[in-house]
Amino acid sequence: MNRIIGIRKGIAMLTMNRWPGRLVFQGLTLAGVLATSSVAALEPEHETRRLMLATEQAVADENWGDAGEYLNRLQGVEVEKPPEYLFYRGRVMLEADHYNEAKSALENYVDKTGTDGQYYKEALQLITAVEKEQKASSKRAEKASGEEPVAVIEAAGREPLERLQQLYLTDNPTNALTLHLNSLLELNGWRQDQRIVRTGSVPDLLYRVSVQSGEINIQESRTTENGEVRLSSQSLPVYGISPEVRWDCVAAEQACWVYDPRNESRLFRLAGDKKLTAEAAQTLGRLIKSTQTPN
Repeated sequence: MNRIIGIRKGIAMLTMNRWPGRLVFQGLTLAGVLATSSVAALEPEHETRRLMLATEQAVADENWGDAGEYLNRLQGVEVEKPPEYLFYRGRVMLEADHYNEAKSALENYVDKTGTDGQYYKEALQLITAVEKEQKASSKRAEKASGEEPVAVIEAAGREPLERLQQLYLTDNPTNALTLHLNSLLELNGWRQDQRIVRTGSVPDLLYRVSVQSGEINIQESRTTENGEVRLSSQSLPVYGISPEVRWDCVAAEQACWVYDPRNESRLFRLAGDKKLTAEAAQTLGRLIKSTQTPN
């Protein structure tokens, strides 16, 4: 924690006081599927505005636990979020050491707002902080292994299950992996127009996974050119299949793919972020393994 605080001492607007411990971010559930157990009474655009105001106030009060909770609930509202949502998400993800997700959110914020963004300068500084943390983490991993690594990928999918359970407020490893995978699938969601790939907007292809009775259920939500949303679903029985999940990116298709471990067919079509695609594949593999051995 102290090393992250040290990096941010030069960011005046973000560190007027020392940030509390990382436990305050336990309210952030990235997937958004547990946002609330009841149906919101407000229309989505009004609920989004209400939660953004609550987030802004929580950040102003340096109440990071509440800020994380509001961001979690915002994630579950299927409407385009204001750009500040991306900035706040990036801050929280960096504090939780989810570097790839933090960098993606902050870069999307900068791309979306440009120099006119309210937090433009702070976002650039935080992106630099993320890169420093990634390099430091890679050096620590190299030193610990005592070998020269072929490649180092900062993968949230490799984090200890206990940490993911703490982040997603669950004692169940399978639930934590499910929530994390859903977050990655949305964060790297595929759009027809690659110029508007933003974390705060709903992807044209959105996948949601759930686990029930030894199967991983996958729901696909596809938005057509005329705005129609088409839903489809399939089940992935986990017993007897390998938890090693392959992925790659195809430049000609402007997309990355996660493959079905049963037959190597294409399972998830995602946007072009290679690291997030790798994390999604790794997390799916861990989810398969966790579902195979639920105890």
